[in-house]
Amino acid sequence: MAKRDYYEVLGVSKDASDSDLKKAYRRLAMKHHPDRNQDNSKESEAKFKEAKEAYEVLSNADLKARYDRFGHEGLEGMPDGGFSSAGFDDIFGELFGDIFGSRQRSSRQRQASNLRFALDLDLEEAVHGVEKKIKVPRMVRCNPCNSTGAKPGTQPSRCGTCNGQGQVRIQQMGFTLAQTCPKCHGAGTVIANPCPSCGGQGRVQESTKLSVQIPAGIDDGNQIRVAGKGEEGGSGVLPGDLYVQINLRKHSIFQRDGDNLYCEIPISYAVAALGGTVEIPTLEGRANLKISPETQTGKMMRLRGKGVRSVRSASLGDLYCKLVVETPVNLTSKQKTLLEEFDESVEAGGARHTPGLSNWTQRIKSFWEKLAA
Repeated sequence: MAKRDYYEVLGVSKDASDSDLKKAYRRLAMKHHPDRNQDNSKESEAKFKEAKEAYEVLSNADLKARYDRFGHEGLEGMPDGGFSSAGFDDIFGELFGDIFGSRQRSSRQRQASNLRFALDLDLEEAVHGVEKKIKVPRMVRCNPCNSTGAKPGTQPSRCGTCNGQGQVRIQQMGFTLAQTCPKCHGAGTVIANPCPSCGGQGRVQESTKLSVQIPAGIDDGNQIRVAGKGEEGGSGVLPGDLYVQINLRKHSIFQRDGDNLYCEIPISYAVAALGGTVEIPTLEGRANLKISPETQTGKMMRLRGKGVRSVRSASLGDLYCKLVVETPVNLTSKQKTLLEEFDESVEAGGARHTPGLSNWTQRIKSFWEKLAA
């Protein structure tokens, strides 16, 4: 059976905010949770998972952009279909944890925080790909205490509140929910003698040097995920991921729009009138641009295949050159005299030489006549 549109599933518009998406997901999660629909648990479970899948896609900027552009087909081939495999308790705990005072996942799913790093690139680096060395400040495991948080030579003791489980059960709104233990904060242990190196946190801050491979064709705003290079957690906690966000520096010649490049090419008055050849730069080297006689300023010329090769396919964008006729400046007396003589000769030819100006003059004349009538 074909999947329903994710926006339809959540009952939101395409411009819904993150807050609106979460509210819609909460409402559906409450409505279809199996604990409230024991008589029709299979149908409720299917609707619950459908809402979960829709929320996971639309609340993720990258997945949402892919879905908006390509639909469900755009998510095919991604690891795990692009969705997490968390169960009801994990989903519900994560979704409603901020209401009940718990933001931790279950111990099976616990993971340290993700990190984001902004990386500035030149256009040429983004187009051709490059390896960049970066230094990321992050929390890592404390070696002296082996990330236990306890002073070397001592061990954490079992938490008496949760009996080492890391969670306590509470009743809220007709549900039995697992909440992170308020005393040990999910660790299942308490520390009587904290490690002096980390203060009992089990982690210390350091700057980690990493090499990040930038794929050719990456664009401004794209992200690269470096698995396991986010924050490190304590014992039994998976490391988070590092997301490197690409910011393109302003280029002196080109502007990029997707896989296409744009630039302005100034040409002389004589070349615009008589035609000629102008040498222009491309990302692959020099190229000759043939200018037709009687070219007007603002004309856009297209060089096929001289843009950017897409990071997602083998297709090549184009280079668009906007021709701008440059008015001469700092003229000498002789040049001014020659230009005046030239202008007089052109004016004598009327519409034959200046059809645009003649048409404009005629439209102005008609305009004044209407006002005078």
